[in-house]
Amino acid sequence: MPYQVVTGYCWPQSAVAGGRVDLHLSSPGARTTVVEVARVGGGRTVVFRDPKVEAGDHATPRDASTGGCGWPVACSIDVDPSWRSGYYEVTLTIEVGGKARQSHAFFVVRPTPEATSARILMALATNTWHAYNDFGGRNLYTGATAVSLQRPMEPGYLAKPPGVGRRVTVMHPPDRQMAAHVGYLTLNHLSPWAGSAGWPDWELPFIEWAERSGYQIDVVTNADVEDHPDLLGHRPDGYRLFLSVGHDEYWSVGMRDSVEGFIAGGGNAAFFSGNTSFWQVRMEDATAEGPAATMVGYKAQLKDDPVYETERMAELTSIWSDHLIGRPENHMTGVSFARGGYHRIGKAVARGAGGYTVHRPEHWIFDGTDIGYGDLLGADATIVGYECDGCELTYRDGLPVPTGDDGTPHDFEIIGTAPAAHFTHETATRPPHPGDPSELEFIAARLFGTRDADAAQRIAHGHAVLGSYTSSGGGTVITSGSTDWAHGLSGRDPDVEQITRNVLDRLST
Repeated sequence: MPYQVVTGYCWPQSAVAGGRVDLHLSSPGARTTVVEVARVGGGRTVVFRDPKVEAGDHATPRDASTGGCGWPVACSIDVDPSWRSGYYEVTLTIEVGGKARQSHAFFVVRPTPEATSARILMALATNTWHAYNDFGGRNLYTGATAVSLQRPMEPGYLAKPPGVGRRVTVMHPPDRQMAAHVGYLTLNHLSPWAGSAGWPDWELPFIEWAERSGYQIDVVTNADVEDHPDLLGHRPDGYRLFLSVGHDEYWSVGMRDSVEGFIAGGGNAAFFSGNTSFWQVRMEDATAEGPAATMVGYKAQLKDDPVYETERMAELTSIWSDHLIGRPENHMTGVSFARGGYHRIGKAVARGAGGYTVHRPEHWIFDGTDIGYGDLLGADATIVGYECDGCELTYRDGLPVPTGDDGTPHDFEIIGTAPAAHFTHETATRPPHPGDPSELEFIAARLFGTRDADAAQRIAHGHAVLGSYTSSGGGTVITSGSTDWAHGLSGRDPDVEQITRNVLDRLST
C-alpha cells in the first residue's frame, strides 16, 4: 500500500483573537481525522482538539500549485480571545493499517495593536515557504510564475525529524555533493526543497530560545505586514522592534513600504536573516471575504510579467536590485544577496569557517562578551551558512567600509564578515542547463544590464556582512547577513546568545 496521509491547509492563514480559521482536509478513504491545535513557542500548549473530524477524500487538482486545492471546509477553529499571538501548529492524524499517520498545517494568531503589551513584532517568512512549496506540482524554482497559498505544505516545511543533514548548511566539510542533506530528505520522505524554507529551519529555534529567555514577541505572516500596515504604525505604546529571522527572501511592495516607513519613523529592525528581500513578489486574488490567495513571482521569466515595460515597471517581479526597479534592498537592510552568496553549500566556500571575522569589537552588540579584533564569532555553531548578504566594500586603515555605490547607507558599519560566493556553472548544486546563465551571470545582468565577464567579476567575491546603521529618523537597523544566526542560540554559542540579548534588549525599549 502506498504511504497514505491526511493533508490539509488553513484559510485564512492568520486571524485575530475572536476570529475564525477554516481547516480544509483531504483524507485517504475519507478516514476520520484527529485534529489538534497547539501554540508553539517557548513550549507547546494544546488549545484545541477534536478526535472525530469527518473529512472527504478529495483529488488534488492538476493546477493546485497555482490555483489552489479548493477543498471543502472539514472543520472551523474559533480563535479564543485568550490565545496569545504566535505560531499555531495543526497536527492531523489518521489511522492506516493500525498505525497512526500524521501531517501538519498551520495558522498564525496575529496581534491587534490596541490589545498587546509586546514591543517586538516578528514576521514569519511565509512568502518564502510558499515560493518553495511544491505540493501539487511546481514552485517558483521549477517554472511556476505564481503559487497558491490555498494548498497543503509538502512534508518538511512545517515539521522535521532530527538527524544528520537536517540543516542545508554543510556542518562537517567537505561534503561537496551535499550527500548528508540529500540523504536526510530522501530517508524522511521530505520535499527536495524543504532544506531551503519552512518553520522548523530558523524561526522555530529562534522563538523557542527567545520565549524561554523571557521575551514577549508577537507573530505575523509576511502577508500580514502588507495587509495590516497599522501593526507597524507609530504609537507611543507600539512596537519598537521588527524582526526578520532565517530565510526571508520574498517581499512585496506593501511589505517594503510598511517596514521602511517604520524604520524611517524611528522604529528599529533586526534582520537575523539572509537572502532578505531579494525578490519582489505581488500578492493577488484577494476577495471581500479573505486576503490574497496567490503570490506572483516571474523571476528569470521577468519579460513575461504583465507589468514589464509598462507604467507599473516598479512592481516587476525580478530582484529588488534590478536596474529596471531601482529599489535595492540595501536601502532597508544595509546589505544584499547580490553582494553575498553562499557559504558551506556544496562547492561554494566549501571549507569556510562558518563564523564571522570580527572587525569592530567596540560595537555595543558585543557588550558582555570578551570578543576582540580578528576573533571568529559563531564558528562552533556554524552561524554563517547557506545564504548570505553583503555590500560593496573597500578598506580604510585596514578596516572594511561600504562604498555606498550599491545602495548601502554610507553610515553602515561593517562589524564582521565572512566570504561568500554565488553559484557558477561549476559550483551550482543544481546546475543550469547548458547555454543558460549561471546564478552569478543572471544577477550581474539584472544589476548592470549585461552578463559579460566583467560584470560577473564585479560580484564574484561576496561576503556575509554583520552590520548596523541608523536611519535619518533615528531607527537602528542590525543585520546578520546570513540565514543561520538562529542556530547559535539555545546553548550552542554563548556569545551569539549575548549579542542577541543585547539587540533585543536595546532595540525593544
